[in-house]
Amino acid sequence: QVQLVESGGGLVQTGGSLRLSCAASGSTFRAYAMAWFRQAPGKEREFVAAIKGSGGSTYYSDVGKGRFTISRDNAKNTLTLQMNSLKPEDTAVYYCAADPSFVRIGAEADYWGQGTQVTVSS
Repeated sequence: QVQLVESGGGLVQTGGSLRLSCAASGSTFRAYAMAWFRQAPGKEREFVAAIKGSGGSTYYSDVGKGRFTISRDNAKNTLTLQMNSLKPEDTAVYYCAADPSFVRIGAEADYWGQGTQVTVSS
């Protein structure tokens, strides 16, 4: 079992930056691939970025490529998403997710946080 708690969301102007964090507890953090997803009102959840348990590999969807950076600190059981050059279309609830499979986590995950709201004003 893994418990995930996101933080760091808020209101930011277009072009601004936010740093989201996800605190994990309950199991061996480095055993899990981690990912960020987001869901905007009226839209389906979409994958943003993922990172391997070791932190050695990452991949991104087109959503955040070049603007977002996913990272993790296995010593602190923390996942981070640094978001730069934010746009109004980035407005969504952002979720962190954990799964044993680095391959599967781009589509599904066993564990989810409750989400943190990001709002980008124009």
